[in-house]
Amino acid sequence: MDKNFFYIIILVIFANLTAFSQERQLEKAQEAYDNFGYLNARNIYLKVAERGYQSQELFTKIANSYYFNAKYDEALFWYDKVLKLDDYELNSQFLLYYAQSLKATGNIEKAEKYYDKFVDVSGKSLKNIKLTSERYLELIENNSGRYDIKSIEGVNTENIEYGKTYSGGKLFFTSNRSNGLFDIRKNTWDGMPFLDIYQVELNDDKEATSKPKKLPGDVNGKYHASSPIITKDGKTMYFTKSNFNPVKKERDENLKIYRANLIEGKWTDVEDLTINDDSYSTAHPALNSHEDILYFSSNMPGGYGQSDIYKVSIDENGVLGEPENLGPKVNTLGKETFPFISDSNELYFSSDGHFGLGGMDIFYINITENGLENLLNVGKPINSYADDFAFGIQDSSKNGFFSSNRKLTLYNNQSETQLNQTNEFVNDNIYSIKEIDPIKDVYNAIIEGHVTDAETEKPISNALIQLYEANNSLYDTIYTDKEGYYKVEINYFKAYRLRASKEDYDSEEDVSDAEKEKQKIDFELHKNRLKLSPGVDIAHSLNIQNILFDFDKYKIKDSEKLKLEKLLVVLEEYPEMKIKIHSHTDSRGSHAYNQKLSLKRAQSTKEYLIGKGVNPSRLSVKGYGENQLVNKCSDNVICSEEEHKQNRRSEFIIAK
Repeated sequence: MDKNFFYIIILVIFANLTAFSQERQLEKAQEAYDNFGYLNARNIYLKVAERGYQSQELFTKIANSYYFNAKYDEALFWYDKVLKLDDYELNSQFLLYYAQSLKATGNIEKAEKYYDKFVDVSGKSLKNIKLTSERYLELIENNSGRYDIKSIEGVNTENIEYGKTYSGGKLFFTSNRSNGLFDIRKNTWDGMPFLDIYQVELNDDKEATSKPKKLPGDVNGKYHASSPIITKDGKTMYFTKSNFNPVKKERDENLKIYRANLIEGKWTDVEDLTINDDSYSTAHPALNSHEDILYFSSNMPGGYGQSDIYKVSIDENGVLGEPENLGPKVNTLGKETFPFISDSNELYFSSDGHFGLGGMDIFYINITENGLENLLNVGKPINSYADDFAFGIQDSSKNGFFSSNRKLTLYNNQSETQLNQTNEFVNDNIYSIKEIDPIKDVYNAIIEGHVTDAETEKPISNALIQLYEANNSLYDTIYTDKEGYYKVEINYFKAYRLRASKEDYDSEEDVSDAEKEKQKIDFELHKNRLKLSPGVDIAHSLNIQNILFDFDKYKIKDSEKLKLEKLLVVLEEYPEMKIKIHSHTDSRGSHAYNQKLSLKRAQSTKEYLIGKGVNPSRLSVKGYGENQLVNKCSDNVICSEEEHKQNRRSEFIIAK
């Protein structure tokens, strides 16, 4: 390539880059010249108030700005100024913010007084619904009728049978049935035979196809053995067994969880686990789907009641960690026992401490990454007047088992869902189950809505929605999507205080209703920080667009001078700023008349500002008559006075 040609190309590129750079510098200079900065609505309102002007709108705007920044003392100062006005009107929004500010500053008695006024005006309340026994029964009924149940013939006897572990086509269960003439092991406490673990083959209809047999190996022993759970590979078993006290050389009342391995068809290598202790019981093990967490029941010290549900980690070498109590959402002062964890991490367990239908009911709670969800009673016919326990189900087939000591009478070979329950008790029996419908979270409800710009009606994306409970604790935080839409799950029986906020906008709050499955709460936010550049109309942000004139008049009323005082503060803050005053009328009257009237009103506004010291060269006027209506209210269209009022407006547009 010719060197001179190469240098020419470089010079051309350099010249273009230089020109582009100079052009951008000029653009930035023009932007800096055109941009007066940002209008901060609170600062404007404060300066107007300092001049001695008073109004509910003025004081409330200032108070709200402090309220939403958690400066409750300052907020109360301005809210109290509203209450000293002669013509104030207490809307629900004012009452809510005022009551919350009083509460936050420790004035509880007065806060309750104004909160009660808020309830009267709005019809809403942040007080939660109290759940009575009747309401609990209604909730249980909502989840009833979801299962078919059937007694397992060939397994149940007049003795005790219970269990839910299904592995390799076999049901592993617990029974105290007699094992022959020479089986003389008796429980000295009640004279009943000790419990052993059995297995029986079942077909697809969950009917026994073989005789139950005791588990081979070392699992069963001299005393109780029960509630086995087997790993997916069929090689490891966790089970419950009586504790043998080596000092007394006899068993004591406590139970322990053991682990055994299947070797050459026999369960052997029985191992005492580290979670056990001679001073308390551990029992009824359950494994999660990854088999790295063991759930169990225990009365170890530090629990909530007679027995609690715990979990403990299992590492790849089978070593157990420290037990962790599942907390008060699961555990009560009563007895929680027989946990089962599904493949989708749903916990089922039995309890006599939560409200139910009988002695022990089976309950459900979903475990998520965020913790425990709502506790639910699985309903009838699984739960009854009797003790119902040892529940287990497969996610894929929705087949499973549970046990109960209810007495059932079958009529005309009807399905077990239609059995007559006599409120009599028998020894425990095992039932196969089929889930027909999924459980319904009866505590779940939905709030949804949109957040929009009050002036443009356009959606506000990424607006922050915060939900507060009755005690002012933060319940949840979400953001609107690009359409300004949000959706959040709540408790059906609770009301919440919702706050919508976005940078450069005034925040807003509202209160939801309790006992609504789905409700819609929308927010319209007003800008409080506006970029002051040519073409921007500052009327909306300062609430001065509706300068009202008497019908067929154009003189500025005394009641409207406060609005123009806001504009005066802006003009004083930015002495180089020029404003175009545009006035509009509604459609009533002739076009020609409305054109003249709007011009007179714009001119009257200009003269008022000049009289306040504004240089006339900074102001220009234009009347548009009825040519730029903001709604449907044109000639011969019937509209309300409020709709016509929307068209009688003024605009204050920053000029170049």
